[in-house]
Amino acid sequence: MAADEIRRGSDYQLRLREFPVGAQMLFVAFGALVLVPLLTGLNPNVALFCAGLGTLLYQVLTKGRIPIFLGSSFAFIAPIMFCVKTYGVPATMGALAVVGAVYALAALVIRLRGVEILLRLLPTIVTGPVIMVIGLILAPVGVAMAMGRTGDGAAVLYPEKTAMLVSFFSLAVTVTVAIYGRGMLRLLPILSGIGAGYLLSLILGIVDFSAVAAAPWFAVPSFVGPAFSLDAMIVIVPVAIAPIIEHFGGILAIGQVTGRNYLENPGVDRSLLGDGVATALAGCLGGPPLTTYAEVTGAVALTKIYNPALMTWAALTAVCLAFVGKLGALLQSIPTPVMGGIMLLLFGAIMVVGLNSLVREGADLMEPRNMVIVALIIVLGMGRMTFSLGGVHLEGIGLAGVAGVVLNLVLPLPRRKTDTD
Repeated sequence: MAADEIRRGSDYQLRLREFPVGAQMLFVAFGALVLVPLLTGLNPNVALFCAGLGTLLYQVLTKGRIPIFLGSSFAFIAPIMFCVKTYGVPATMGALAVVGAVYALAALVIRLRGVEILLRLLPTIVTGPVIMVIGLILAPVGVAMAMGRTGDGAAVLYPEKTAMLVSFFSLAVTVTVAIYGRGMLRLLPILSGIGAGYLLSLILGIVDFSAVAAAPWFAVPSFVGPAFSLDAMIVIVPVAIAPIIEHFGGILAIGQVTGRNYLENPGVDRSLLGDGVATALAGCLGGPPLTTYAEVTGAVALTKIYNPALMTWAALTAVCLAFVGKLGALLQSIPTPVMGGIMLLLFGAIMVVGLNSLVREGADLMEPRNMVIVALIIVLGMGRMTFSLGGVHLEGIGLAGVAGVVLNLVLPLPRRKTDTD
């Protein structure tokens, strides 16, 4: 197939000569993909394997029509960190597997009733503040790590002055590349920041290579099976509200890039089902939940090559790299301040995404109904309010998400809107 034919069409054709372009797509996603497991204490090799296999499953379920790569979801960082510490990794994985089932259930609802029913249940006035809470609740973790401490701030890992130098240098490079980068470089701000911070850490002598030297070149990823805990599910599952809505945005974005309506063909229900199956698989293997990657969509727009088979090459490359033992050890040798510097921007950016969704919607936050919903979601989430009834326990983000959905359903619409219905 000639290059212009690949650019015009989006029919699936797997050709060996397109492997370098496909592998490049993984390179674009790599920084964000491995950042989530590094922050949450999961295994980066498992995350690579799950992203690769999950993308392949997604392609099968969407009939190989959408040029999308699935990577680690940032939306679940806070609840994963909490659940890993409180309930352990297996219980956290079980809850994430259930999140995949929730995606599949939402896909079924969309197939039977259309997208509109989900948009009525989960409008921007609910999802926007929930996304904001996800970013804000993580802010203390980023600050503690940037200052050379553990995520909870309980222990000092590096001298504060050294840590601050490394973290702010990593942050400065990330911001510089994001704002001034050109071409493919602009799609790699996180990877650039991590690389620059790691290099400075090497110069300062705070990188420990002992684990890298001891790791084998070939190693089966350290998979972790799920255990199902209702408490962990109640914390994590409500967070699925925001990624479900974000999924529509991801599909619309890639459709605008390629000039095709993927909401109709193969259908957003198939796409969300593919995301759900991939996320459930990741939960069963010990990986983070998956989502469509805007970075890769940006790379598709830049290269103007729309063949979905490129994502097959990216996925196969991810699966192969997952078995390189030294790669995982090298990633885990990245000093905490490097990750902390990246997180200062990343967690703030998550909050801004939620805020921007309210701005784009044109929501009047002084209108009493909107004020009540937004105010209670943010205060309940940031205040880490807890609620228990029988065997049900909600707190933090989970309680905020459930409260937002309930308030949206029970509070009457403003009179000016009901009069025109």
